[in-house]
Amino acid sequence: MISTRGRYAIRVMIDLAENDNGSYIPLKDIAARQEISKKYLEIIVKDMVAGGLLTGASGKGGGYKLCRRPEDYTIGEIIELMEGSLATVACLADGALPCPRAAACETLPLWEEYDKLTHDFFYSKRLSDLVSRREE
Repeated sequence: MISTRGRYAIRVMIDLAENDNGSYIPLKDIAARQEISKKYLEIIVKDMVAGGLLTGASGKGGGYKLCRRPEDYTIGEIIELMEGSLATVACLADGALPCPRAAACETLPLWEEYDKLTHDFFYSKRLSDLVSRREE
């Protein structure tokens, strides 16, 4: 399940893309438009800056903006930064210990296929896909 952290991060990214005027956008403006607590967004955007999705500036004229063009972000990278691995089961997560039952596991092909579908779905969607959908 994708938490509010992941969902709100996507909403912040969409808001920044839709309101991009070349300047930094104050977090209070994003919070107001998105109807999300500014305090909660402060925690989220800090991780987004640290993860290289956004740039931030403090002081007068400060705020946040995208590091890249909306079409250069995948939804998968945003979710994975905020949520961790998209792996659908623990044995398929990056860095998971080898499962001693893998060779005999009758359900492993099911989980591998589901994992691939989930990964491919989120990594095939771009931030720009969501922005353009709202503008139509």
